[in-house]
Amino acid sequence: MLKQNKSHNVIVNKQTVNEAKILLLTRKFYMSDLKEIRKPIADHIELFEKKFRHAMKSKVPLLDTITRYIYKRKGKQMRPMFVFFAAGICGEISESSYRAASLIELLHTATLVHDDVVDDSNVRRGYFSINALWKNKIAVLVGDYLLSRGLLLSLDNNEFELLKIVSNATREMAEGELLQIEKARRLDIKEDIYFDIIRKKTASLIASCCAAGAESVGANKEVVQKMHQIGEYVGIAFQIKDDLFDYQDNNLIGKPNGIDIKEQKMTLPLIYMLNNSGGAEKRRVINVVKKHNNNPGKVNQVIDKVNHSGGIEYATGKMYEYQQKAFDLLYEFPDSPMRKSFEDLVKFTVERNK
Repeated sequence: MLKQNKSHNVIVNKQTVNEAKILLLTRKFYMSDLKEIRKPIADHIELFEKKFRHAMKSKVPLLDTITRYIYKRKGKQMRPMFVFFAAGICGEISESSYRAASLIELLHTATLVHDDVVDDSNVRRGYFSINALWKNKIAVLVGDYLLSRGLLLSLDNNEFELLKIVSNATREMAEGELLQIEKARRLDIKEDIYFDIIRKKTASLIASCCAAGAESVGANKEVVQKMHQIGEYVGIAFQIKDDLFDYQDNNLIGKPNGIDIKEQKMTLPLIYMLNNSGGAEKRRVINVVKKHNNNPGKVNQVIDKVNHSGGIEYATGKMYEYQQKAFDLLYEFPDSPMRKSFEDLVKFTVERNK
């Protein structure tokens, strides 16, 4: 028996190692694609990183330690990319553009730190979260510090319009989260409510990146609003893509199957399936989401029903519909390397595999 257990452990370990290697290779190609897309703004991103690091600095050693930890585990930096591409399409990238990107990153990072406390999450992007390492009280205070640094960065430079754009996005993100929590209690989310939630939760941030980029180079209000709308369409497509991952039988996406169902989130594929089910079937599925969402067998049954309902195809169609809406507005700007790279970044958001 002992030998069999050892043998079994070897098999499991090998499988785990192989999956990790594949995931690492996938991430390598993933980042390679982004590296190619960001070429026109590579120098701007490099300079932005220095400015952003400086914007987080403090005279308190503990705070400096934590902000260094945050910076070293930064994500793909798609938000600064949207800022600089939008700025480059609308004019010449300026010091204001760097402040716009830093402001968005500071406020967004603050919300992520606070979110981990609210969700009692111990992991962020594969690393321990701030609250896991330094406890909730410190994490909340760090989030507050980052928020104040963002506010002061804009106020000290009289960037009132930039602050307004990003503050509105922060407000909408909070409203979207609360709306989702409210609706999750009754699981009565209709398609229009779903789109309202993801517009606020996800799309508002990308919209603010694009609008802030345009504002930072002195674009007029009409152009800033157009960029905001492009970003909103991109953000909606991005979130639908994220929702589709929940129904894929793929270990490479970095997100386990059924996690949205376990968290009682009503996403577009599931909403479509429920809208096209009979009353009894609809009640059974809602009962699983509401009362048996931690039962892997029952969750897999729901995933299977969604996959056979046409919900995946419907959601995919909607994703490309919003991508095309973004392109229709984007093509109203003159052709340029910046516009081409912006277009490639938009395509990347819906073609990514994680």
